[in-house]
Amino acid sequence: MNLKQELQDLNNKLDKSRRKLAAAEQRGDRGVVLQFKQEMNALTKRINSIKNQQKRELDKTGKSVKEMRFHRVLTKSEQADMGKLKKSVKGLVVVHPMTALGREMGLKEVTGFAPAAF
Repeated sequence: MNLKQELQDLNNKLDKSRRKLAAAEQRGDRGVVLQFKQEMNALTKRINSIKNQQKRELDKTGKSVKEMRFHRVLTKSEQADMGKLKKSVKGLVVVHPMTALGREMGLKEVTGFAPAAF
């Protein structure tokens, strides 16, 4: 299971636990309330762990892309025919500013990174 799906599943479980906790608090069932609080703490720890793991992977990817020797902003015509551009430039990595990687790198425009000039 990939991290994104696992994170979504854990968030769903946490939401379900919150709703069950609210119902148990209304009933005044202390044993069940304690159980759900422990479960919510465990889920929160696991969610934070997965988020940190995602951040580390994103940082690692960003670092490897930044280390490429050549980079430049792509023109609109290059963006329109991305397939042709990727075939002509070996090892090209295109980063859009609205993706997580683009936000992490602080990009403002669609930028191409490659090991050789293009």
